[in-house]
Amino acid sequence: MADNEDIIEELKQKRAQAQLGGGRKRIEAQHAKGKLTARERIALLLDEGTFQEIDSWITHRHTDFDMDRRRFPGDSVVTGFGKIDGRTVCVFAQDFTVLGGSFSEVQGQKIGKLMDMALESGVPVIGLNDSVGARIQEGVYSLAAYSELFWRNTQASGVIPQISVMLGPCAGGSVYSPALTDFIIMTRGSSHMFITGPEVIKTVTREEVDMETLGGAAAHSQTSGVAHFAADDEEAALALTRQLLSYLPNNNAEPAPVVPPTDDPWRMDKALNTVVPTDPGQSYDMHTIIERVFDLGSFLEVHAAFAQNAIVGFARLHGQSVGVVAQQPDVLAGVIDINASDKIARFIRICDAYNVPIVTFIDSPGFMPGLAQEHGGIIRHGAKIVYAYSEATVPKLAVVTRKAYGGAYIVMSSKYIRTDLVFAWPTAEIAVMGAEGAVNVLYRKQLKDAANPEAARAELAAQFRQKFSKPYAPAASGHVDDIIIPAETRPRLIAALELLRDKKASLPRKKHGIMPV
Repeated sequence: MADNEDIIEELKQKRAQAQLGGGRKRIEAQHAKGKLTARERIALLLDEGTFQEIDSWITHRHTDFDMDRRRFPGDSVVTGFGKIDGRTVCVFAQDFTVLGGSFSEVQGQKIGKLMDMALESGVPVIGLNDSVGARIQEGVYSLAAYSELFWRNTQASGVIPQISVMLGPCAGGSVYSPALTDFIIMTRGSSHMFITGPEVIKTVTREEVDMETLGGAAAHSQTSGVAHFAADDEEAALALTRQLLSYLPNNNAEPAPVVPPTDDPWRMDKALNTVVPTDPGQSYDMHTIIERVFDLGSFLEVHAAFAQNAIVGFARLHGQSVGVVAQQPDVLAGVIDINASDKIARFIRICDAYNVPIVTFIDSPGFMPGLAQEHGGIIRHGAKIVYAYSEATVPKLAVVTRKAYGGAYIVMSSKYIRTDLVFAWPTAEIAVMGAEGAVNVLYRKQLKDAANPEAARAELAAQFRQKFSKPYAPAASGHVDDIIIPAETRPRLIAALELLRDKKASLPRKKHGIMPV
């Protein structure tokens, strides 16, 4: 009879063997592709020595296609929990060395159990994805497992942060779980997401397309907007995951994180006074304002390469995590189009779900005109912004830096969609439309009869701009709470946020609203 030491030694040996996943040859193949294993990725993501694995012995029950000989302890995913910067998180990592990380009945059970625990415990879930897709050999059992996962993604949405890190292929039905999560991080060159592969597209459309063009990090972070971040390699992607999590609470019942301040709350950068050009037709980079107003070095841009006429991201104000929304006058003059509408609205809802205050910088001449935008549904998409701002109950602050015209003024956190405090810089222009457009409408007959229409138009535009394109009239009528010197913006926002930190607001009782999706 074996003694206790023998029994323990047997466990250690079996554990060591199980942690090899699909075996040494497959691990070598994974490394040869420049990719880490599931366990190596978890070790990089979590604080050292904190990972606690669960369900490491479970195996599948299928025998078709010689599957009874292809059983591996833990199957094709590693699940468990650990810590990031001392905060507990649940994490799963698909193991490509085991049957290509294929999504099986067992993988669905393991991830489902993990998500249930995360939801009950109120901690974030991070998924490290690297899989060929559904396990074909299991048929409907694999598909049912997907359904269970999608249902859990939906139930956890807005309750606990969900982050998907794409570290390899993700094809077919697999893409919908990441799409249901809050953030997707992709790695350049090694991660791909697509519904149908290049061979299917070629069969249907006779178009040649490679994997990277179809669904690589560049395609999804720049064109489709599916991915929120693109990292250069796996190490960078996992470091970015840690950074992103630092701006989010563990769950929707906790306030947004606050870190010890490292920047002077009274810092007033005089360079802000000259950032906005006096010529309304001249552009400038809104990033300059964001970088100088918020805690230095704290801005983490989200969707940086997608719909660049809008800027969204996280930053800190005197250590307090906040969401930043802004137009970018340097791209399309900051006009709002379909993609910018979706980008802004989704980010506002994420901030509101996780109690992150929202600070908005406004400089937009309006919505993008044109047949393509109208037929593409700019009305429906633009309405998402006003819906998101109106629905949000977190502290909302706004700063009008220059142009705030028409519908763009209204939807972008204006006073009467319940923004708590609206500030304007002296360069702010708040009007139904720009001076030139307004003059063409208001003085059409007068301009037609003028001896020199261009000179008359210029004179009338100057008069209109003097009367309506300054912030004093909106401030006098209460549409603006105060006109501030640009250099004062940082301390004024910090003071306002301090006032609103314990803000209590509620919405009418209802099952849910009907957002114009």
